[in-house]
Amino acid sequence: MKIERSVYLGISAAVVTGLILFTYFNYRDELGAAEARVSSGSQVADTPCGRIEYSVIGKGAPLLLVHGAGGGFDQGLEFGRPLAERGFTVIAMSRFGYLRTPMPADASTAAQADAHACLLDALKLPGAAILGGSAGAPSTIEFCLRHAKRCSAMVLLVPALFPPGASQLRPAESPSLMFDWIVGSDFFFWLNLKLARGTMLERLFATPVRDFDNAPREEQERVLRVMRSALPVSRRRKGLWNDLVIVASSPRYALERLATPTLVISIEDDLFGTYESSRSAAERMPGARFVSFPTGGHLWAGRQKEVVSETTKFLSDAYSRPSTHGGA
Repeated sequence: MKIERSVYLGISAAVVTGLILFTYFNYRDELGAAEARVSSGSQVADTPCGRIEYSVIGKGAPLLLVHGAGGGFDQGLEFGRPLAERGFTVIAMSRFGYLRTPMPADASTAAQADAHACLLDALKLPGAAILGGSAGAPSTIEFCLRHAKRCSAMVLLVPALFPPGASQLRPAESPSLMFDWIVGSDFFFWLNLKLARGTMLERLFATPVRDFDNAPREEQERVLRVMRSALPVSRRRKGLWNDLVIVASSPRYALERLATPTLVISIEDDLFGTYESSRSAAERMPGARFVSFPTGGHLWAGRQKEVVSETTKFLSDAYSRPSTHGGA
């Protein structure tokens, strides 16, 4: 009996050890691939606004792509590639606190907007169209307000906008241990992607699992790429926290003063609850076009072709207008 127990214990220990080793090597390989991905394909410009990481793809009219929370230039390229294939020069940058763009003392939306202008200066571009996704929307709006003559057209994609005074969770002055545990640890983030993908999809990426399940295979693969592209999350932690603070502050933007052709794209079942505020914001923007879809969540699962089509047509029309600011 004692011999059998010893055998069972030995087998159990071997299985556990094997699982631990398999998990470790799998994590190490995937994190290494993520580190390699963000360590190539970009460059850093030294500007009066500080160092700014960016990548440029495509040829044609310039489009500055401003990523959302958890992003970086790599997240920008994920959405920007189809636009580059359709005749635009996509400039994907890393905002404050993401990857190789440091976090300055002033990381406000106004400072970020000025950094967008500084990047255009470094690239010797008089102006560009700009696309802000999710938490990239606030600085995109500020850019078109503060640098109107350099903003050819503006696209706000599932913008993280909330009415002033809206019931938002106010973050503490510094990240909590829970925040660091969830989005400050590459290992725990990776492990949750493996073991709790549905929960991560709905809680962190605000996309209903049913929308993911109903999407075509290529769309499911795109959504999974976006989720995995948050790794290494430890190199995005400062930017994530800054975005949380900005979005929770619910600032009021002078949308009525915008003189830029604008397209706002929103999803009704976005679990971040951005639909109503996006529609309300579009109504305050003179001449803005508002496009919405009933399903798809914050990552617009199953809607990529429609979103790219709407964006391409709008930008092409905007650049064809004689009065467009800041040409290529």
